[in-house]
Amino acid sequence: MPLPVPDRQPKFAATDAWFASVAGQALLASEAECVRIAGQQSPGQPYVWLGAGASLLPPDTGGSGLLLRLHCAEQGGWAGDLCCDLPLPVVSESCASVIVQHALDASPVANELLHECARILLPGGILWLLALNPISPYRLRWQGQGLAASEPIRWRRRLRAAGLNPEPVSQGVGPTWNVVPVLDVQEGAGLRAAFLLRAHKRRLPMTPMRSKPHALGWHPEVAA
Repeated sequence: MPLPVPDRQPKFAATDAWFASVAGQALLASEAECVRIAGQQSPGQPYVWLGAGASLLPPDTGGSGLLLRLHCAEQGGWAGDLCCDLPLPVVSESCASVIVQHALDASPVANELLHECARILLPGGILWLLALNPISPYRLRWQGQGLAASEPIRWRRRLRAAGLNPEPVSQGVGPTWNVVPVLDVQEGAGLRAAFLLRAHKRRLPMTPMRSKPHALGWHPEVAA
């Protein structure tokens, strides 16, 4: 008898409802400038946005390079501009940037998703990871909403395992406790509600070819 498939709907419904709440919207408003900068990092180059729920969907500005917007779906997989599952329907090494806005806080397949982000990034491309800060007092506002937070050091290990090179310092984003947008960022996550961690796709170095030694030529008129 096959095992029952776990119902993911309550988890993702709670997650989306939290981001749609006053506390969630204050955090998203604090992150809006980071998302805007990430989308304009490489003008004319395509990028992909991945989020935790429909409440996070950024506007489609049209012609801005935004290739695809996807969020975690209640029934599993991804929804948004289209419905799909992993692997993402994006050509390998085709995107200059990938913006992951709390999708890893909600996804049960975080490591697989990181490898997908690495696959679709161009060499030298950037992953912009916005994640919840587990040591922030703001965590009391999202507890029990289907979200899981990890510290930057853990995300760095995962990013390296996926073939990405994370920056050594993250940036703290959002409020500490009060439910108000905070538009500035700080060096280090600190006690901010979330943090921004950027990671670069490693460029493969060119391997110099060893020159072959010239073979000695033999000419009939030359004595051996």
